[in-house]
Amino acid sequence: MINLDVVQLSRLQFGLTAMYHFLFVPLTLGLSFLLAIMESVYVMTNRPIWRDMTKFWGLLFGINFAMGVATGVTLEFQFGTNWAYYSHYVGDIFGSLLAIEGLMAFFLEATFIGLFFFGWDKISKIQHLTVTWLLAIATNFSALWILIANAWMQNPVGSAFNPDTMRMELTSFYDIFFNPVAQSKFVHTVSAGYVTGAMFVMSVSAYYLLRKRHIAFAKRSIAVAASFGLASALSVVVLGDESGYTATQHQKMKLAGIEAMWETEPAPAGFTVFGIPDIANHKTNYEVKIPWMLGLIATRSLTQEIPGIKNLVEQSKVRIRNGIIAYDALQQLRKDRTNEALKKQFNAHANDLGYALLLKRRHEPVVGATDAQINQAAADTIPNVAPLFWSFRIMVGLGLFFIFFFAFAFFTSAKKNVERHPWFLRLAVASLPLPWVAIELGWFVAENGRQPWAIEGVLPTYLATSSVSAGNVWITLIGFVVFYTVLAIVDAYLMIKYVKLGPVDAFKKGH
Repeated sequence: MINLDVVQLSRLQFGLTAMYHFLFVPLTLGLSFLLAIMESVYVMTNRPIWRDMTKFWGLLFGINFAMGVATGVTLEFQFGTNWAYYSHYVGDIFGSLLAIEGLMAFFLEATFIGLFFFGWDKISKIQHLTVTWLLAIATNFSALWILIANAWMQNPVGSAFNPDTMRMELTSFYDIFFNPVAQSKFVHTVSAGYVTGAMFVMSVSAYYLLRKRHIAFAKRSIAVAASFGLASALSVVVLGDESGYTATQHQKMKLAGIEAMWETEPAPAGFTVFGIPDIANHKTNYEVKIPWMLGLIATRSLTQEIPGIKNLVEQSKVRIRNGIIAYDALQQLRKDRTNEALKKQFNAHANDLGYALLLKRRHEPVVGATDAQINQAAADTIPNVAPLFWSFRIMVGLGLFFIFFFAFAFFTSAKKNVERHPWFLRLAVASLPLPWVAIELGWFVAENGRQPWAIEGVLPTYLATSSVSAGNVWITLIGFVVFYTVLAIVDAYLMIKYVKLGPVDAFKKGH
């Protein structure tokens, strides 16, 4: 058996379950709005084919939604099982966001999906259309709260450490909700989900055209997916620029890791299109750069330099030393809570307390750490550069591909001759998994680029886990792998079954 400690196993388990769950989320986001668009056309034209389209894609949406629910519940349970100290330390903030997501969004989503499936012949067309639009809004509203929670982990605004309770506590819900990282993350993520939904409809419809089946249905579905997908693909790229800017403001080390940028880049920094990161020698070989591009994306200026990894490590050393002062004052405050001088000393360096906690991984007690130990703790702030570098570039390459793909689909749909391009139809079928590849790489970059932090600058990941044995985590990890494999087989079987049946027949057999 692979020799992994509790922290590594807990990270592996959460990473696998989170990325598996997110196979279903983007398709739910994308299909929900496509359903609303298709049913809107049905209500306006009263043409039965648009009703059939809404019901068929709605059936596939329902299968995917059920799988998303089944796989999403386990994620929240893990905060209490594998990440107990995380839940204790930041539960006042993080727990409230998850509660809001469950109460305000998920229940709404579940209510409207029931009305969508069982209300076709029980409520009027306008009422059912209203339900479908509310379902799409509720689905995106559910994603909003999860992404706000995740953004707080990347940029912990609206909170402060309380030395009396030894926990992070909420200071401003407004700041958390309007966290700039949350805003850019939400619009970027949901736009990627829209691309996924559009590609799914495109691929299945292209399959029908290649098989000479359901031609009128497939051509109309492609027309909707092409326009929706093109707008969404453009949004992903444009809004990705905003994510780069917020990373520059709040996660400089992540940006430097993505660029494999060891030295500080003078303004205006160039974007590395290609290169071979040399981790051992702290450089990137065979670089091909686009001048000025990174400076414009990351700083919105031509005069601001971008700090490199080496420079950021030196800054971390300073913050660790300041954090040691805060840690020492905190330890003394626990014995004498009325000492105003200690409170003042702690408050002066409280923002760097998390950096001192990095020392606990290699040195106990924190106070009295040597220069060598501080240097090692600072070096631990460097993420795994090579996987970040390549994952980001593959993701960007796929994003550009989606723009050209949907642009061609939109052009041929407008000319009503998409079926005359069998090479493109075959490309559409083959491209089905690509949005998921891009999205999973995006989440890998976002989460792995934050390491070694569970909460950026506040709580190191290795401190956030529960006090459980590695053997216990192995048991649950294996159990999740088996369970999720079964779910994947069931999901693939159902999806393939109803796609092969085609519209109308699939909906009848689905009920």
